[in-house]
Amino acid sequence: MTRLRSLIKEVLSQPKKKDCGCGCNDCGGKAPILTEGKVKHLISEGLQYHMDKKIQLHESVYRIGSEKHFKLIREARALWVRGIIDVSEDDQAILETHLGNFGLYEGESVPLDMPMVNEISDTLTIRDLFGDDFPFDYIYKPESNQIIIPREGYNNDGTLFDMKDDWKEKIIRTFQEKIPNSVAKPNMGGGITVNLKESLNESKKKKKKDPPIGKPKRGGSKAYYVYVRDPKTKRIKKVSFGSGGLRAKIKNPKARKAFAARHKCSQKNDRTKPSYWSCRLPRYAKQLGLGSNMNTFW
Repeated sequence: MTRLRSLIKEVLSQPKKKDCGCGCNDCGGKAPILTEGKVKHLISEGLQYHMDKKIQLHESVYRIGSEKHFKLIREARALWVRGIIDVSEDDQAILETHLGNFGLYEGESVPLDMPMVNEISDTLTIRDLFGDDFPFDYIYKPESNQIIIPREGYNNDGTLFDMKDDWKEKIIRTFQEKIPNSVAKPNMGGGITVNLKESLNESKKKKKKDPPIGKPKRGGSKAYYVYVRDPKTKRIKKVSFGSGGLRAKIKNPKARKAFAARHKCSQKNDRTKPSYWSCRLPRYAKQLGLGSNMNTFW
């Protein structure tokens, strides 16, 4: 099975051969052919296209690993086993595997005999990078500080299409807008070459600037808000607190004393809770526009 997987991997990674167009069904490799003309009605449009265009199964027009690709392999295998079609040795090696079928692994359905799953683990798509801004997906592989996007992309059903000029312009513009350290230009192959001042992985590792911690501000869902770091999770969280009408009472000693007693402010020591900040509001009076700071509970 290891040797068979290696063969499949080698076949799938081979570049496409040019067809001479002479109809010999051999120059470009042996494509699937019908052995019984009377059963032509059994052939799907996709498989028929491969036959008509003399395209081998391992050079599928569908994206490798897509549902369309798996369906093509399953159909070809069923017809080949029954002797209805004949295929090349390379395609036979694929049909002798379980490619196109699925099995359970740790409770999840995974494709069987799909060696390219590991092969493209470090391969990304435009949607991986920019989200769902694009109706088509282009696969590319980062190479140090440069990435190459081929002219071919994939439709949602897995079929190939050529990159149009308008999409080329949008991809280049998106790189310029969302990754300022990139220089994207059309290349001679009809695709796009992107040069980065730093590697894409390093760019992704840059942390977003943290908001100021422990500095209350006006606004938010309540009267005030403050960012704090949770000592348990080490994550930053936003704490909203307070209500309207505080300015008139914050300098009233009786009001402060009543509030502190009612809310047990001396026991409020959790900085991740609104009560902690409500109780200590006078200590941040100046930055909140409530007057001078006072070292007291509300």
